[in-house]
Amino acid sequence: MPNQTPPSPRVLRWAVAGSVIVMIAAGGLFYYASTIAAAKRQANHDEVLVTIHPHSCEPNALTVPAGRASFRIVNRSERAVEWEILDGVLVVEERENIAPGLSQVINANLLPGDYAITCGLLSNPRGTLHVTPTAASDAAAKARPSMVAFVGPLSEFRVYLSTQGSALIKAVSALEQAIEAGDLSQAQALYLPARAAYQRLAPAAQRLAQLDNAINARADYFEKREQDPGFSGFHRIEYALFQQRNLDGLAPVAQGLLTDVTRLKQQLLAQSLPPEQLVSIVLRNLNNLADVRASSGEEERYSHSDLNGFAANLEASRKVVDLLRPLLVKSAADLLLQIDSALNAFDTELNGFKVNNGYASYDSVSAGQRQQIADKAKALAAALDAIDPALGLSGL
Repeated sequence: MPNQTPPSPRVLRWAVAGSVIVMIAAGGLFYYASTIAAAKRQANHDEVLVTIHPHSCEPNALTVPAGRASFRIVNRSERAVEWEILDGVLVVEERENIAPGLSQVINANLLPGDYAITCGLLSNPRGTLHVTPTAASDAAAKARPSMVAFVGPLSEFRVYLSTQGSALIKAVSALEQAIEAGDLSQAQALYLPARAAYQRLAPAAQRLAQLDNAINARADYFEKREQDPGFSGFHRIEYALFQQRNLDGLAPVAQGLLTDVTRLKQQLLAQSLPPEQLVSIVLRNLNNLADVRASSGEEERYSHSDLNGFAANLEASRKVVDLLRPLLVKSAADLLLQIDSALNAFDTELNGFKVNNGYASYDSVSAGQRQQIADKAKALAAALDAIDPALGLSGL
């Protein structure tokens, strides 16, 4: 073997020093990761754990004190699921598209009372959630601000719901007639305006759990997915129009959708909307857009018309801001500037995808572009989240 020159003392010193540096860096990274993990455990030590199995939740009966509560929902089923807190027919809080084997946290500000909880598939039995009063919740109820200032915005929002409800009924009626006539291309064209009309109402409509499921539930939430007899509404029609490209047997589904959107308008006008929920409904809608719909493209998976829906959601958000604008000008002018900036930024982002009289197909939008859309929606949600505290409505 050839003679090997032993390494010089300087090389050995550098090697030792390098090893020490690597060890220190590794130790630092370990300490940093441990600190972050500990902080998360500390922050989430009050989380209520709920595990979703294929046909049930565990536990299925919960009790928590009033105020802010965090629920960690673990999905042990084999499909993406949703979890909701319901006050009668109204959705208080929800989280969609919890992936199999993963968990998500739902934060809710809960008033004392009894609620129902959904558990994955729409056919699964519901659970119960009992919220007990606290000194803080009693004090918040006594400190509730005068509602006189909110009479105008709430009345105007009711007019908005009525106008948009009528537009939705008209659009779905035209869609139903095209399906009844057997005109596939016309039905495909009319699906988009009908869907956009619904998305302008979606923040409010999503409060009505059972009716919204009939109108808007995706195939994932049914036992047999697209083949399930319970799968109906917009997405059943979308599936037939854009994937099957076949109208066979679709007329009864369209007729059912027309009946349901007519009931939707009636129920939206029949339900009272507390002022503290005027912002929260659009906030929930935007967070869902940012966290789920923008990245996955699953909302309109057959027609890829997601951008039309995002733009309609933005219109609803802008409407709520405009209704509260006189109050914000007086009490939170700086916040209003931030909100308008976020509204315009999201609008500009979506306008970049306009083609002709509509928007680009969502399957042509890259992952990076989808993230930009999600970021703009999230920024708008963050700005809107400051409205209730600014108007004295937080904690109610």
